[in-house]
Amino acid sequence: MIDLTKTIDLSTTYHGLKLKNPLVASASPMCQDIGNIRRMEDSGAAAVVLDSLFEEQIELESADLDRFLMAGSEVSAESTTHFPELMHRVRGPETYLKHIQKCKEAVSIPIVGSLNGSTNGGWLHYAKQMQEAGADALELNIYYIPVDPKVTGEQVENQYVELVKAVKAEVRIPVAVKLGPYFSSMANMAQKLDGAGADALVLFNRFYQPDYDLEALEVVPNLILSNSHELLLRLHWIAVLYGSVKADLALTGGVHSATDVVKAMMAGAKVAMMTSALLKRGITFLDTISTELLIWMGEHEYDSIQQMQGSMSRNAVPQPGAFERANYMKVLNSYAMR
Repeated sequence: MIDLTKTIDLSTTYHGLKLKNPLVASASPMCQDIGNIRRMEDSGAAAVVLDSLFEEQIELESADLDRFLMAGSEVSAESTTHFPELMHRVRGPETYLKHIQKCKEAVSIPIVGSLNGSTNGGWLHYAKQMQEAGADALELNIYYIPVDPKVTGEQVENQYVELVKAVKAEVRIPVAVKLGPYFSSMANMAQKLDGAGADALVLFNRFYQPDYDLEALEVVPNLILSNSHELLLRLHWIAVLYGSVKADLALTGGVHSATDVVKAMMAGAKVAMMTSALLKRGITFLDTISTELLIWMGEHEYDSIQQMQGSMSRNAVPQPGAFERANYMKVLNSYAMR
């Protein structure tokens, strides 16, 4: 029986910020609306990561995008299609900065600005402007897929590291780095980013792969929301990295239930980020997860979130081989053909 008089502490810290619980609403179009931000806070979100300001937006706007597009349209009706449709809908830099200010006025929870880019350039000074607009932290979303066979893995890694150093040189607020899982040595890359000054690592970005329209013979965008099965890759690497880097670890991708949050904490994450679950179930689903999290912790006699954080990381479990090759044969042999 659950002791209803027992106080359970859901608080956590994430890159220096004190949060009331580990539930963070991650970047999505929902975060463009102040009303949604308020509902996220009311439903239990401890922080909100705003949708990203893209490197391309900033660079194109600085080159007078509207004039360029109009000039192109006089040459060919197809000229404007060279620019992603997204560019016509996403807010410009100044509007983005004003949105940060309005969010800070509307809610009391931390607001995290997001920069999405892959190269060093003038767009990076917007990191400082986000800080000045009131952002409590910054998430650097490095979305880069190297397709040039002449580019080496070392060059890609150095590009990430230099970007982090450049952003850290611009701001005093915490900087989290959101990255994908496609590095030849994830542990080594994490330590490089840690050494570059990253205050947190967000694992992992979801690279959206295009699909083929066989009737139109076109390559088309394809967005598939996450599910809980995607949690496993994140759990693996957070459990491996926990204790080996100073940076805090955040899990994003596949968080759809209170037990998913518990797994994230036990692996070593400081926060569990959600987007797909909120798109599928609505913003108020945050309150459901928070309630179910309290129930689970009460039933299993946990007093606090901190008590479980890292309790099932690679360094804490009696069989660390479960995170390495030694577990490969065991997994394969555990499946019996029917």
